[in-house]
Amino acid sequence: MTPMRWVWLALAIWGAVHPMYWFVTYMQETGTGLSGLIDAWYVNASTTGLTWDLTIAAVTLTVWVLVETIAQRNWRGLVAIPATFCIGVSCGLPLYLLLRRAG
Repeated sequence: MTPMRWVWLALAIWGAVHPMYWFVTYMQETGTGLSGLIDAWYVNASTTGLTWDLTIAAVTLTVWVLVETIAQRNWRGLVAIPATFCIGVSCGLPLYLLLRRAG
């Protein structure tokens, strides 16, 4: 594995673990579960703006993954789509970069 692929892998793992730690911590502290976490994303203009920023980035990444996957027939790259929406762009983007290089 090339050094750059190790970087993508490390970033994908970090992007999965670090944000998830904070999400789980918040849900445990408030006892509100996923619905409470989603409500917190819209608590003020700042968090709403950040939520929309990440949503637009996730949709953009999804379009890019789909277009490249269809063109290059690298079906493995499709794994980045659920990773993006279930975990976050911080995991989905480096994961896709890792998978697209794996060809």
